[in-house]
Amino acid sequence: MKAWTTGDASGALVRRDVEKPWPGPDEVLVRVEACGACRTDLHVVDRDLPVHRPRVVPGHQVVGTVEVAGPAVRRLVPGDRVGVAWLRATCGACRWCREGRENLCPDSEYTGWDADGGFAEYTTVPEAYAYRLPRSLEPVTTAPLLCAGIIGFRALARANLPPGGLLGIYGFGSSGHVTAQIAVAQGARLWVMTRGEGNRDLARRTGAEFVGGGADRPPGKVDAAIVFAPAGELVPYALQATTRGGTVVLAGIHMSDVPTMAYEENLFYERDLRTVTANTRADGAALLRLATTLGITPTVTTYTFEHADRALEALRSGGASGSLVVATG
Repeated sequence: MKAWTTGDASGALVRRDVEKPWPGPDEVLVRVEACGACRTDLHVVDRDLPVHRPRVVPGHQVVGTVEVAGPAVRRLVPGDRVGVAWLRATCGACRWCREGRENLCPDSEYTGWDADGGFAEYTTVPEAYAYRLPRSLEPVTTAPLLCAGIIGFRALARANLPPGGLLGIYGFGSSGHVTAQIAVAQGARLWVMTRGEGNRDLARRTGAEFVGGGADRPPGKVDAAIVFAPAGELVPYALQATTRGGTVVLAGIHMSDVPTMAYEENLFYERDLRTVTANTRADGAALLRLATTLGITPTVTTYTFEHADRALEALRSGGASGSLVVATG
């Protein structure tokens, strides 16, 4: 089958003919219809994250159709539409799994990093980690919800934003613009600090009352802030912009180093600094229900499968706006 894999050197995404996968006993074989391009895929390709599987197929925002079900599969059948997300496996036995915090499992595995993902004609997923999706959903606009949406949903929950509160978002890419839709639908006000006129225009259209650059000082204090940009230098700015008792959430899997900060200016007055680590399956299920209820629809630029490398290059150059999706089927 046709697939895009990481190369033998950092930064390379290579189109190859590879063997079609076959599902294990508890897995399903999925014919990929669409796969979102995520900044995490770029971190895998560029080796900002350590190599877990040489020549891995990236892609962890997959919408597709089940073609073959392993003999131990009970819930899914051929013809079902499913979503495949970042979290692929956990041990189920550690303290974090038992506490319902499986995203912290030390033995967790991830789609497009530990196992081949969705930049291919086919992929596999354990039944327990696949999301059954209605056939009525549009694959291209659903794909970004499976990471950008889920991570944004978890980040927003961890931000402790009060009802009707003012949310600051730093970095208005795929996750930022989906999270903004959720927050605004729930009654929040929105200020956005981001680079690129395309992102700033999208922020205005999403309802942001103030839009500026990442290091710009907003006109007042926000109740909570989420930093989606993988830029550690933005963390002090986000903390400075957050009111007393507010929360700043760092939502990326990888971030450049955070610079030295002044205690009183950045952290005092009981401001909290938190992170997001992957997601739980419960997060995914809740986000997909909420997106349907609220009518959350990502703004999408679509690339053909033959041009999947161009999607990642658009992310790398900063020229992307909204969500980028590779359409396969």
